[in-house]
Amino acid sequence: MKSPILFCSAIATFFVLSAAGPAADPLPGMPPVLDSHDIYSADASGDLSPVVRKFPSLVYVPNSGSNSVDVIDPKTYQIIRHFRVGRQPQHVTPSYDLKTLWVLCDLGDTITLIDPATGKKGQTLKVKDPYNMYYTPDGKYAIVVAERIHQLDFRDAQTMRLVKSLPVPCRGVDHMDFSANGRYLIASCEFSGALVKVDVETQSVVGSLELPGGGMPQDVKLSPDGEVFYVADMQANGVHLIDGARLRVLGFLPTGKGAHGLYASRDSKVLYVSNREEGSISVIDFASRRVARKWEVPHGTPDMGGVSADGKVLWLSGRYSKEVYAIGTGDGHLLARIRVGKGPHGLCVYPQPGRYSLGHTGVFR
Repeated sequence: MKSPILFCSAIATFFVLSAAGPAADPLPGMPPVLDSHDIYSADASGDLSPVVRKFPSLVYVPNSGSNSVDVIDPKTYQIIRHFRVGRQPQHVTPSYDLKTLWVLCDLGDTITLIDPATGKKGQTLKVKDPYNMYYTPDGKYAIVVAERIHQLDFRDAQTMRLVKSLPVPCRGVDHMDFSANGRYLIASCEFSGALVKVDVETQSVVGSLELPGGGMPQDVKLSPDGEVFYVADMQANGVHLIDGARLRVLGFLPTGKGAHGLYASRDSKVLYVSNREEGSISVIDFASRRVARKWEVPHGTPDMGGVSADGKVLWLSGRYSKEVYAIGTGDGHLLARIRVGKGPHGLCVYPQPGRYSLGHTGVFR
């Protein structure tokens, strides 16, 4: 029989080691990380929150060039609803509490509510330059990514009242993701070829990093183990691997021309990369940090989107093709291409699994 002292010592050692990882010292108020080895463990296939379980499964497509939203039934691949919104809608973003979708119209300086229980348009609010929007992991603030005026606006997540504007030292800030413990975020600056690091609690810039060769960084996604930020680079035609804690480049994976959007699979094993300029999807294996395979989208311009709740379909907008793609994640075959409005951009598949939303087109944990 083991000594009680040795047994207790072993337990203490286990917890010390467990707490030493990327999820240690979490942001106050952030829901606990369920699995320190997989920050997406709450996003598994079919694991829908009670909040969204009765919502109809739909695909919401913002058409930047048509100032409209098309709503697609994913079972029939048909558009079942169409409505006008403000000027240049860029993304459809789920709220932190999962109860609301927001259409972000940056040139119109508005956000328009969609009720996901009905799929119908609701009220419109005035918000300055909402190119993109995220939520702090504690749910207190919506972070409006005001790209054209070079700042991040921290707003009350419930009322959208402006609390603090944070200027960023770069041009074209547009996408981000948060550390496993929620303490900081890494944001891409498309027109400066750089990344910025922001302390979430103090709402301050704490670092910046110029990418090799300048680049044109786009989407940002944290690895399931919380160790590496993947950053798509449309100019470098691949994905940078970034150590967020030390803010340094670990490596680079060539994926394809115009690497743009990043989406984790429901089993947290692979990362889908949309290569917009060459019409392809690269599949990165998280474990080996290598490109495992590539799928073609003939004559397509795959951009932003999301993965279906069951994990079987990757939905992407065809940014310059006036269409949306449904791609089978089993072997990458094209299930459907659906004609929509002009300039479809950050489409949202909803509902999706997860306890809470960090924003964009659906980043859940």
